Parts: sequence; C-alpha cells; structure tokens
Amino acid sequence: MSGGPGAGAPPDGAPVRAAGEHGLLVETGSLEVSHRLDALLRADRPAGVTEIVPGPATVLVVAPGAEPGPLRSRLAAAARAARAPDPDGAAPGRLVTVPVVYDGADLDEVAALSGLTAGEVVERHTGRELVVGWLGFAPGFAYLTGLDPALHVPRLATPRTSVPAGAVAVAGPYSAVYPSASPGGWRLLGRSPMPVWDVAADPPAVLTPGTRVRFRAVTG
Repeated sequence: MSGGPGAGAPPDGAPVRAAGEHGLLVETGSLEVSHRLDALLRADRPAGVTEIVPGPATVLVVAPGAEPGPLRSRLAAAARAARAPDPDGAAPGRLVTVPVVYDGADLDEVAALSGLTAGEVVERHTGRELVVGWLGFAPGFAYLTGLDPALHVPRLATPRTSVPAGAVAVAGPYSAVYPSASPGGWRLLGRSPMPVWDVAADPPAVLTPGTRVRFRAVTG
C-alpha cells in the first residue's frame, strides 16, 4: 500500500518529500543547486510558505498555510529550473567583508597543526573568498565553505563552555563567525567587531546562504 500523497517522490520524479506535519524537503543533490533553488523561491515565494532553509544537498520548505499537492508541484518545477544549466553562469551572491583581529586563543595551535606560521595562517584565511553554505547549530551561525585546505584542522577534543560573540573560527573544512555567545569546539583564530546577528533586523542574519565572504585583518 502506498504511503499517501506525502510519501516518496511525486509522479514527475522530482525528489520532493514530506518532512513533518507542515514541511516539504527538496533533495537538490548539491549546495550550488540548493542556493539556486533558495534564490528562486525567495524571489517568488509560494503562498503559505513561512520558512525556506537551504542545506548542503536539500532545501526544507515549511508551509503550514499551503495546499500540499500544488506546493509539491511548484517545488518540483522550481527544482528542475534550479538544476538546469545556466549559460550565463549562476549570479554571484553579495560580497560581505568581515574585519578580524587575529589574536585568537588557538591561532598558534592551528599554525602548528597546519605546518604554517601564525602569519601564514592569517594570509591563508584572508586570501580567498568563502561562501555561506547554510545556517545551523545556532541562529545566524553560518557555515562558510571554500576554506583553504591547509586550514582544515579538527575541532577541539573538549569544547569550550562559552565562546564570545564575534569569535572567528575554523573546524574541518569550514570557517565561521560566532553570532552570539555559546559553547563551541571550533578553533579560534580571532574576533570580529562586526555583528553578524541582530534579531531586530530583516533578515536578522548578515551572512545568509549564498553570500560571499572575505575576511580582512585589522588591528585591535
């Protein structure tokens, strides 16, 4: 017996699946397609949709006020459009430059783990453009992709009980700016005076999925 209208893929084969009572999960297969689908849906938001949450290979759409059938069809069509080759290339996201005072507690340890000097770690961290892949862990916490492979270091064995807002850190293939004080096991390279999370703003997160990020070294 079938699982009903919320189960499996719709008839056209697009990977749209039920996710909870009011959610639909679109399987995109890649971060790039997730970003394109996110942009398409935000530019022409379907009726009843309250949240759009892109991830590394999916986009979650929460729509408590929508008819599931028509929305599934709409999402399937949007997913196909997001996968279609773009002869002009994908439009780049906006660029945000984040100032950083590189005096983090783990800067020297990251240098030792990567076989670099502290100055070379800073050069590698500021030397390439990163892209916000998705938000997670805490409100406004942006996972920045594209980190120099030399800086792919493991998380701390024992997380800190509190990391201050504005801390700039790396862990594995990602970098991040802590949006608020929280526990954390990422290795701290420095701190930024630029707030990246404001609940009174629209959107509250400065670093939204698809945003390009450049770190710039400043003095404290």
